[in-house]
Amino acid sequence: MEDFRTETVGILVAEQPLSAAVFDHFGIDYCCGGKQTLTAACQQGGIALDTVIAALVDNDAAIEVDQGGQNWLKASLTELADHIEQTHHVYLKNELPRLQALADKVAKVHGVRQPKLLQVAAIFSAMSTEILEHTAKEELVLFPFMRLLDQGKGVYGAPFSTVAKPVSCLESEHDDAGAALMQLRQLTDQYTAPEGACASWQALLAGLAHLDQDLRVHIHKENSILFPLAIKAEALVHC
Repeated sequence: MEDFRTETVGILVAEQPLSAAVFDHFGIDYCCGGKQTLTAACQQGGIALDTVIAALVDNDAAIEVDQGGQNWLKASLTELADHIEQTHHVYLKNELPRLQALADKVAKVHGVRQPKLLQVAAIFSAMSTEILEHTAKEELVLFPFMRLLDQGKGVYGAPFSTVAKPVSCLESEHDDAGAALMQLRQLTDQYTAPEGACASWQALLAGLAHLDQDLRVHIHKENSILFPLAIKAEALVHC
């Protein structure tokens, strides 16, 4: 913890760019104010140093996605839906607005010399809007239905003829998100920061790389585990 206390904010972000999310949360400037030590930055902002350090430690521990080794093939529909909603959906709701602000900022500052950054911001904006609409449909319609299926109910009050219909629509939207991620990878050279990139640019690319990883795990859980399980459960209820 002494390293955190005496290290500059700029170095902390350089060593672990994803820590930028923690600094954004506490309103600590890691770009223009990056030369301050963490202790000085917290004192200036009236923020409890130990609270920030704890958040940095938690952030480091959470970077690797799904390291707990949970076997989701053995989970129920309710357990899976709850997990996806409370983990991946919450992550998206918090991270998408932050990354959009970063993408817009970097595009505004560097877009004239680096036109690809304008494309990155535009593609991310469209993808973000679609993802938030997608998660809302899951939370308001599909996941509640799946929880009823776990109880042997839900079929006769469903707003669709069969669960396979919304599943097909959502899988198509997953394909759209995957295509957008591929475009972002190509435009950013696999999220690699060019030499001399500012802290905000580096933080954007690190955040996009983590979003890419989390979203691919998220989509895998739905396409390969949750959706097939729901279709099977509905068939059993019909029997």
